[in-house]
Amino acid sequence: MGDSDGAVFLTTDRLVLRRFTTEDVDRLVELDGDPEVMRFLTGGRPSAREWVERELLPEYLEHYRRYGDLGWWAAEERAGGTFLGWFEFRPTREGERAEVELGYRLRRAAWGRGYATEGARALVRRGFAELGVERVVAYTMAVNAGSRRVMEKSGLSYVRTFREDYPEAIAGSEHGEVEYAVTAGEWRARSGILGA
Repeated sequence: MGDSDGAVFLTTDRLVLRRFTTEDVDRLVELDGDPEVMRFLTGGRPSAREWVERELLPEYLEHYRRYGDLGWWAAEERAGGTFLGWFEFRPTREGERAEVELGYRLRRAAWGRGYATEGARALVRRGFAELGVERVVAYTMAVNAGSRRVMEKSGLSYVRTFREDYPEAIAGSEHGEVEYAVTAGEWRARSGILGA
């Protein structure tokens, strides 16, 4: 099946980012079942298996059909193939590729090992160098210091703090959300790359 072949999208020193497949339901349910992983997303509530099967995974697979090289990518350790979580690198506006959102969600066992920064940097580099992306944005809760550090280490800079309307209050949501971003020009200047 073309939409569920697990094709490799990107390889770094320690990571393999590949397409999700229909075989990844259990991995996603387990990832979202850790209250600490979900702390800044749902206040710790897990994602229901039925929602993962009927909504989430089909959305991931549909993005591959629509955009090919922009979407959500399963992250595995290059040595051993252990599932670590996922990275998001997808358009912020339907049908447009100029601006993409960077995101990541990793298992707790992968935290503090530099995987999020390694994967995020590789996606930003690929987006600007090969995929025609003009701007990368990322969002997190203002109180999520770990995620903010990853954004900064990946070359993104703080843009603004804003308020989201949550259906239910999450601890820390009263401090708002933050946006980080980097443009292709800023990235090239920092990377010492001239021109396109």
